[in-house]
This record gives sequence, C-alpha cells and structure tokens, in this order.
Amino acid sequence: MNEHFVVVDIETTGNSPKKGERIIQISAVKMNKENIIDQYTTFVNPEISIPPFIEELTGINESMVKDAPSFEEIAPFLRDYLQGCIFVAHNVLFDLQFLQNEFERVGVEPFTGSMIDTVELAKIILPDSDSYKLIELAESLSLTHERPHQADSDALVTAELLLYLLQKANKLPLVTLEKLADFSMHLKSDIDILFDDIVMEKRKHIEDLPHDLEVYRGIALKKKQLSAKIDHYREPFQYPETSVEKERLLSQYVEHYERRNGQFEMMDAVFASFQQTNDAVIEAGTGIGKSIGYLLPSIYFACKERTPVVISTYTIQLQEQLMKKEIKLLSDILPFPFKTVLLKGRSHYLNMFKFEQSLSERDWQYDSLLTKMQILVWLTQTVTGDVDELNISTGGSVYWNRIKHDGWHLTKEKDPWISRDFYLHAKKTALDADIIITNHSMLLTELVQDIKLFPDFSYLIMDEAHHLEHAARQHLSISLGFNTSKFLLSRLGIYEKKQLYYQLERLSDAQNISVTVHAFELDFMIHELDLSLDELFMMIGQFIQHSINKKEKSQPKLRIRLTEESRKKPSWEKIKLCAEQIVALFTDIRKGIQERLDALNQQSGQLKNKEKALLEEMYGFIGDLEQLQSSISSLVLHPLEHHVYWIEGDKRALPNSITIMAQPVSAHSALNEKLFEKMKSVILTSATLTINHSFHYFKDSIGLNSNRKVMEKCIPSPFDYEKQTKLFIPNDIPEIHQVSIQEYAQDITNHLIGIAQATKGRMLVLFTSYELLRLVHDYMKACGLLEEFILIAQGITSGSRTRLTKNFQRFDKAILFGTNSFWEGVDIPGEDLSCLVMVRLPFSPPDDPITEAINENYKQKGINAFTAHSLPEAIIRFKQGFGRLIRRSTDRGVVIVFDRRIETTSYGNAFIKSIPPLPIEHGNLSDIIDNIEKWL
Repeated sequence: MNEHFVVVDIETTGNSPKKGERIIQISAVKMNKENIIDQYTTFVNPEISIPPFIEELTGINESMVKDAPSFEEIAPFLRDYLQGCIFVAHNVLFDLQFLQNEFERVGVEPFTGSMIDTVELAKIILPDSDSYKLIELAESLSLTHERPHQADSDALVTAELLLYLLQKANKLPLVTLEKLADFSMHLKSDIDILFDDIVMEKRKHIEDLPHDLEVYRGIALKKKQLSAKIDHYREPFQYPETSVEKERLLSQYVEHYERRNGQFEMMDAVFASFQQTNDAVIEAGTGIGKSIGYLLPSIYFACKERTPVVISTYTIQLQEQLMKKEIKLLSDILPFPFKTVLLKGRSHYLNMFKFEQSLSERDWQYDSLLTKMQILVWLTQTVTGDVDELNISTGGSVYWNRIKHDGWHLTKEKDPWISRDFYLHAKKTALDADIIITNHSMLLTELVQDIKLFPDFSYLIMDEAHHLEHAARQHLSISLGFNTSKFLLSRLGIYEKKQLYYQLERLSDAQNISVTVHAFELDFMIHELDLSLDELFMMIGQFIQHSINKKEKSQPKLRIRLTEESRKKPSWEKIKLCAEQIVALFTDIRKGIQERLDALNQQSGQLKNKEKALLEEMYGFIGDLEQLQSSISSLVLHPLEHHVYWIEGDKRALPNSITIMAQPVSAHSALNEKLFEKMKSVILTSATLTINHSFHYFKDSIGLNSNRKVMEKCIPSPFDYEKQTKLFIPNDIPEIHQVSIQEYAQDITNHLIGIAQATKGRMLVLFTSYELLRLVHDYMKACGLLEEFILIAQGITSGSRTRLTKNFQRFDKAILFGTNSFWEGVDIPGEDLSCLVMVRLPFSPPDDPITEAINENYKQKGINAFTAHSLPEAIIRFKQGFGRLIRRSTDRGVVIVFDRRIETTSYGNAFIKSIPPLPIEHGNLSDIIDNIEKWL
C-alpha cells in the first residue's frame, strides 16, 4: 500500500462548481500511517462574493480572501502536493469532485490516485457512534477542533480521526478484518487497500485474542457474562427516612450538591406507596431531580423485598440516560450492590444464525454491505446485541429486518448459536434483576402477549406518564401503508425475480417435496396480488381526491377521516370488493407457502445451515404476511367498534404516500384490564400532569379507577420563575380568524424579526401548524433583514429533532422553528436559548380525526368536549412548551405568546394559571422590544 495520505478539506461559496461556486479556503495535511508530516493551507480568492450564510458558517469574510491567490495560481502546486498519495476527506466525493472540476476549469490534470472517505471508514470502525459529522466525532473522541468549518482546522482533525480509526482497525481480530477486507472491495471509496494492508501485517504474527473476546463459527464476538446473583440477606437496607440521612448519602458523591427538598418529598412518596401497595400520581416540576427521586426509593424497596421494580419511560433517550447517568451514580452512592437491566422487544436483538448465513450471500447492495461490516465490528463490543446501540442507515434497517430475532420456527435446539443467543441472554439477565428499565410500548406489548420477556413483577413506575394514554392508543393501532405493503411483497417476489419465493421453490424441488398448490399457480397468485394491491391503493387515492374540502385542496398533506357515512359511498364499495379479492389471494398464497414449509421442516435434519436459515426467514415472513392480511381485513372490510379510522397521504405522491390507520377512541379499559389490575402499585410521574393543581383530567384519560387507593402529590419546581423569566403578550397582533393565514403569517414575521434582533437569535418558535411555520419561515428568509441569522426549521431543514437542536446550539444567531414534537423533550439549557415564542395556543385541530372522534364520544355521553378534553389537552401541552425555556437555576429568558385568546377568552386565564407565577407584560411590538432589551 502507498504509505502516504493527503487529507484535504475545502470551504466553498456553495455546493456546485458547475454553477459557478468557488473555493474560498483549502487545507491539505500530508501524513503516513503513524504521524502527521506537513500541512499546507491557503485562503483562495473566489472572484465572486461570499454569501452571508457561508460567512456565518465559516467565519471567512471578503477581507480575508481579497488579497489571497486565485485557484488558478495555486492549482499546479496543489496537484504536485497530491501526487503519489492517497486522497482522504470527510465526505470525499464532495471535496474530490469539487477539486477535479476546478482543476479542469483552470486546465490542470485531474488527480488519478486512490481515495478514502473517513465518513465511510468511521461508520465501519465506530458502528455505535451517535453521529458521523466531523464536529461531533471530534467532540466524542476528544480530538482538538478549534475552528469547525475552517479548512485548516477541519483537515487537521480529519487527519487525527484517520489515525484514530487506523489504530482501532489494527486492534480488531484477524477473522473480523478478513471479512471486512472481502466486503470492502465493493464500497464507494478505496477502503479495501487499508484492510488488505492490515490483514497482510496481522498474518505475519500469531494472534493473541483479548481475554474478553472469542471466535465462534468464524465470527469474533465479545463473551457474555451473567453477573452472579446478588445475595441481599445481610445488606443494610434501612431506607434513609430523614432529610439529613438523604443529604449525607447524596452529598458525598454528587459534585456541587444542592439540597432539593422536592426530591426528598418525592422519594418518600414513592417508598410509602410501594410499602402500602397504593398507586401514586406525582407531578414533579422541572429541576427537582425526578429520576433520582423515584430510582433511589425503588432500589431500596426492590432489594429489601426481593421483588423487581419496573421503570417505564416514553422515549428511548430517557431510558439510555437512566442507565448511563442516574443508575451509574446510584451504584456509587448506595451502600449495597443492585442489578439493573434494560429490556426491549425481541425484534431489537440480533439473530446470530440468520446473520451468519447472510454473510455468505454475494449481495453487494451498498446499505446491506455496510451494515454487515458495521455488525461484524460491533460484535466485538456488544454484550446485548440490541440494534439501538448501532447507527445504521434507513437502507441498513431493511437488512436488519431480515436478521432480527423473531423466535425459533425450527426446533430451538438445532440453532448452533443457542448458547450465545442475545435474546435468551436478555431474558436470563432479567430473571434476578432488581430494577428493569423499559419503555411504554414494550411494557404494553409485554402485558398483552403470551411470550414473556420480563420476570413476574407487581411494582411499576411510569415516567413521562402524560404520554401513557397516547402510547396505549398507538400500541393498539392498526396501519396499512402502500410502501410497506409493496416492500413486503417484493421480498417474496414472483419466481423470475429470484427473491424468497424463488429460493423456497428451488429448495422444495431439491428436496422432492410434493405439493397441492403447484409452482405456476402460486407464482400467478403472487403476481395477481401485486397488481391487486396497486389497484387498491389507486382507488384509495381517487377516494381521497374526491373527499377533500376546499381548505384541504390547497394543502399537499392530507388526513381524511373514514366514517360510517363515507364507507357507504359507491367508490368505497369498489375498494371493499378489491380488498376481498386481496384477502382471498393472501389466504391461498399462505396455504401454498405453508405446505412447503411444513414438508421441509419435517426434513430439516437433512438441510444445510444456509437452507435452515432460509426456512427461519420464511416463517418470519409468513407472520408478516398474516399481519398484512389481518390489517386489510380490519381496516377495509370489518371495521372494529369504538375505533377511529382515517387515511393519510400526500397529494404530490399518490398512491405511494397513502396509509390507512385505525386507533381505539379511548384506551381506558385496556389500561385498566392489562395494566392497573395486574399491579400492586403503580407510580405515575411527569412534570406536566395537573391542570390548576388537579389530577382529574389525567386520571380520567388513563382510566385510573376510583376504587384504587391513589396518593396525589404536586411538587413545584425549585426555580425562581419570578426572577428568571418574564411573559410578554403583544396586543397588536390580529385574531387569526379575522385575517387570511398569509396576512397572519406576515404579522407574525414582522414581530419575530424585531424580537430576533433584540434577543440576537437564540430563539425557539413553536407552531401548531406546519403550513403557518412554512409561511413564516419563507417570509423571514425573504425579508433580507436577517442575513446574519441562521434559520432552522422542522420539515424544511433536513435532519431529526435532535440534529436540528444541535445545529441550533452551534450558531450564535440562530432561530429554530418547530411544530408538535418540539413542544416537549427538547433540552436547550444555558444561553443557547433565551427566547421562547408560542405562536398559537396548542389546541389540536378540531378536524383532526382522533380529536373529532374523542369529542363525539364525549358528546354522546352528554359531556362538553371542549372543557373535558380539548382545553385540558392544550393546557398540558402549553405547560410542556413553557418548560423548554428554564432548564437550570442559572437560566434566564423571555416567553412570548402571540395568541390573543390567552387574554380575550374566558378560558385564557386557565393557561396562565397552569404555569408558575411570573411577571406578565402586555404591549405593542416596540414596547415589548424595549422591555426585552432591558430585561435580557
């Protein structure tokens, strides 16, 4: 292998050299496999102006490039500098392609050597990294990165990253490296030359495997160790009842410990509820330390009574935080050992037998290939085999669906990996756990399914409990989407497509299986099913087009409720006929596949491992087919009682975007029967459960029966809101119903521009409608007054909620626009956020199918739906939105509510009463801007 690399980074005026974009800075670091040798950096005069966004991003302005050489002047030297080296960059296809275009433009020979992409290499060597962005990799690996988005700093940190990745790769076992070398020939960059070189070196010596690794059936993996059962007979389990005892316990290990009386109150409430087998609902205000508040008493109780306590959260982030932070802290603090496990659904775990067999397939599809390589490296690190540890692409998730665990369909004992099975290991580990951490969805699955993963338990804590009712309805929902249905069928494929059906038929022929449904019949039926599914969704697309009202015609995304009335339309009758035909085809196809599987199963002793893996995959696939058939039946042919049905789609992409959904209108009875009645004690906690200090709405929404003993506790936040924040309500914004949405958006924009300049950005703007968000974002972008500001908008700027939030924190002058999911779960402490704007009070749209059905349900009972459901739901969300601003005792900031209803309606005061007491100011835009500037 060539011993020298040149690591290159360029800063440019834009992404497309063909459209006249130019380089403004370039840096090239020369290095070998061990050391950095040299660095060349220069600004480049682009001979065009630098856009404000690029200036804000890079810190490079016109004065810095004015006297710099042009690209034409440096190109010959640069080409010589690259000669004979391997070209390396973070996202190499961009940097190299841009350079090649520039070389061509100035008449210099293009670079012709090998190239390595550190993004691609990092994905393989660091399969569990949260992000592969350079700035975040540098942060997580503690690499010095002084000036992100400047070429000299970016090139140097990329060179350091390459050295780190090479060192990590060198430590991998030889069997892993040999497989990586084999697969890497089919990657996008020339990573194979790296792996080939390492393999060649390794083969010269006898390898000593680290003591915690083993090689089994040609795959290197980390040894699993079941921790010894903790004997709690002689442990000092005296719960710290007094504040002095609690303080003594916590202060010795917690840095900068601050006593929190609310946290102590919560600990006692949880411990007492468990001891007295009562339920409890506890609203714990932001900043009291809720997680420790319930974990510490749960651990004392679990260990003392030798019974597990299950902790359930709504989000995976909180689950991981509990394990990595709070549980770790309590392991150091408590005077006795305890055992905690994190439990997930079976499909989260890797099936090693299926994975092993998939490695021998000569399938070079990029995402599958990359995911195989990531898993090979990950197996040398993981003891759980849980997919959530991996950072895989969307395409990689498709491959994961083939190799995930879905039980055993052949006899379990014939699985050669049974002794190292991740799912069984999780079950064994849970048997003697004191604390089991899970999520609401997994918990609800566990409570309704026959196959149990959890040991028996009777004590439960539900954190983020305001989501419980929604999680339960979601858990009981049914959905049918065009893309998922078509993808599932494409996995089966007609014979000539050489997918699962072809493989099954070939195996059946080889084993001389006699069948009643012949191959040509089955093949014809699969083809017919594919056509019928297309027809079904085409008809549903037409049904949507004819059902939309005037308002919906202007919106691309649609959500249309399916009522008994709409099901009587002749067009729906045609859809039903088509669905009946599909269900019949499903039945016949499943029969044909099942008879082949049953016959092959009887001969499984004669099958090779690869053939057994195919049968396992087919059994799992048959389950998916059955699920799809059942969904079509429930959604189109035999609607369930007390459910709400609706169709979602995007007019710009029909029928591909269509999904039909159903959900129970209420989850009361299911939660009562499956959850509360099975438990001795359930603690429900969140920062937002009460309305005007009453738990009535929350208890009613989850069906917490009055015949159960329930302790109610409302623990206020320790923050001094009167000093830390101020609420502004502008009085010069029109009521939304008095003007068009465009005029309203224009008014909001004018206010936001002034406020943004007063707060210097650092502003989170919360919307209830994506349409209004898009309009305001577009107006603000076009106004020309905020060129030095970065506008980041959900649904417009690409990336997840976490990614958008991180980007927002990275820039000094940033404005973040968010809808539904941003009203909670976004944590931006400190000076990064100093202004929170709520454009409208967060009522659910009255024409939303679920809201409409819930409201009808209340009306049928003679109850006012607005006061019983719509208003309380909006107040809870308002409290969640308000909670985004003050996250620490040192935070300061302003809240602005644009919705006039907060002061012009009889119910507006209920929103004010729901948040802690704080100063409120009314006024026009200029008064508010003056006050904000003085206050901040």
